[in-house]
Amino acid sequence: MKDPTDPAWKDDIGLKEWSSFMDKYFPDGDKTSSFTVYGYTWSQVLVAVLEQCGDDLTRTNVMRQASNLKNLWFGMLLPGITVNTGPNDYSPVKQFQMTRFDGEHLAPFGPIISGEIPGN
Repeated sequence: MKDPTDPAWKDDIGLKEWSSFMDKYFPDGDKTSSFTVYGYTWSQVLVAVLEQCGDDLTRTNVMRQASNLKNLWFGMLLPGITVNTGPNDYSPVKQFQMTRFDGEHLAPFGPIISGEIPGN
């Protein structure tokens, strides 16, 4: 996920949407915390599941939709990182971006790494 304190994202639309959300719904929340970014992003995943459910909010359908997420991207996910699930695959993120500390921030390097996570 994007680091809300990294100036590289200061003009990013996803960060601006998150910041507006925080201002409106959680003004006392910590805008320097990755936890608020995490909660915001995973709540967007839940909204996507519920929207896919339509009017059928049974447990069966919620689980069906939660296990049928395809290439969803949300504003605070790093570019190229998407949410995907399947009927036998409940791990929503299988990609990551390597980073290293450059003296001021964690700076991404190399390509997005994709693959199955052992045990999933």
